[in-house]
Amino acid sequence: MEKEVSVGEWLITFIIFSIPIIGFIILFVWAFGDNTKPSKRNWARAMLISIIVLFLLAMFINFLMFGGAFYEFNSSVNV
Repeated sequence: MEKEVSVGEWLITFIIFSIPIIGFIILFVWAFGDNTKPSKRNWARAMLISIIVLFLLAMFINFLMFGGAFYEFNSSVNV
């Protein structure tokens, strides 16, 4: 049976994760590494999935907003 992740390890995990570029890279290390505890591996995979979903949602919303604005600008110029 695997050892649990302690509170101190979780605090260090959140501190490392909060560093902008390093935190994103370390998520991949924890998500797909062999020496990572299962609970931390599952957390890292869930974070990666949520980051990807939120990024795609933000791209879709930006496309709708800027696409609509571009369409309105284009239709008003061609009058």
